[in-house]
Amino acid sequence: MNIVILDGFVANPGDLNWEGIRQHGNLQVYDRTNEPQIYERAKNANILIVNKCVLDKKILARLDQLQCICTLATGYNNIDIAAAKERGIVVCNAVGYSSPSVAQQVFALLLELTNRVGIHNESVQQNEWANSIDWSYWKSPLVELSGKTMGIYGLGKIGQEVAKIALAFGMKVIATRKNRTKPTPTDIELVTIDQLFKESDVLTLHAPLTKENEGIINTHNLSLMKSTAYLINTGRGGLVNELDLKNALLKKQIAGAGLDVLSQEPPPKDHLLLNIPNCLITPHHAWATSASRARLIEIVANNIKGFLDGELQNIVL
Repeated sequence: MNIVILDGFVANPGDLNWEGIRQHGNLQVYDRTNEPQIYERAKNANILIVNKCVLDKKILARLDQLQCICTLATGYNNIDIAAAKERGIVVCNAVGYSSPSVAQQVFALLLELTNRVGIHNESVQQNEWANSIDWSYWKSPLVELSGKTMGIYGLGKIGQEVAKIALAFGMKVIATRKNRTKPTPTDIELVTIDQLFKESDVLTLHAPLTKENEGIINTHNLSLMKSTAYLINTGRGGLVNELDLKNALLKKQIAGAGLDVLSQEPPPKDHLLLNIPNCLITPHHAWATSASRARLIEIVANNIKGFLDGELQNIVL
């Protein structure tokens, strides 16, 4: 089997290895592949591994040797699934690898918003503590999470990991989920979407992006939130109407936001949410701990093994 990874750098910039995948065939790894390079690099591939490279109908029609596509990600919107199905190409994604890491990032963002460790460390480093006449001070309000309400939009694997941590902090947890027939832990209360926005002290987004929920963080729903509430988004940038969020932050309709994703990635240098004091932004790295990326590569390796053994797993068609 000829196995080609078209854009492997972000998943493995060199601190991990590809041996779990390499054992299944002749492996060629490219850090990054531009659209004009895809055909030449993929034309002899039996198994193609991609993260963000776009495999549309036109390119799939040219890849005569291709039998299986594996994504180095959970999402697969960069692949023309219908075209793959038409050509009998199996498509497998990676599910569940990042849940602990993303849940950790939710609280990294939240704790920076509530405790402002960064600005207080900077203050100490600049000798403000050494020069203080008091033994203690704070440069912003400090917010205790115990007793607050954590609202979770999307109660999948990541949402449930977040819920566990929130409960350990002594928070009440409320949530919405698309499929309300699925079993829900007894310590999580399912609520309506309006209740979620109105009652949450912290609202964190964990639903996949669909046509129905695109821009669900908008002027109307933001107006329902408490002025003391925080928004956290480690899901998809498109869940947020960014102009509406900017206006809400500047008007102090909510207390702050922590975002690991934006609608355009990388963002333009003049992105409208940059340099807003109560808006923290990290570069879509919630998933990217070493442990998480190692699990990702292992899942892809197992997907390939399943394909070769005729025991398909994580198939999206």
